[in-house]
Amino acid sequence: MSAGMIETMGDLGKLLIGFGLVLVLAGVVIVLLGRTHLPLGRLPGDIVYRGKNTTFYFPLVTCLLLSVVLSALLYFVNRWRR
Repeated sequence: MSAGMIETMGDLGKLLIGFGLVLVLAGVVIVLLGRTHLPLGRLPGDIVYRGKNTTFYFPLVTCLLLSVVLSALLYFVNRWRR
């Protein structure tokens, strides 16, 4: 193997470790939010259709709320880093 290939594999390994840490952190946050009994996913405006043999669920308002919160959080993180 060439030195460039080994360096690329090392970078790929670091990237995979980073993604793994992000997934673990997201899992911990989801578990902790589940214990707080917040009504995320059951807000007014979330769409639920229950048919005879099927259920369709789309948390529209929850998605919008999380989008606004995450956008504001990332905005402030970006402003802090400058």
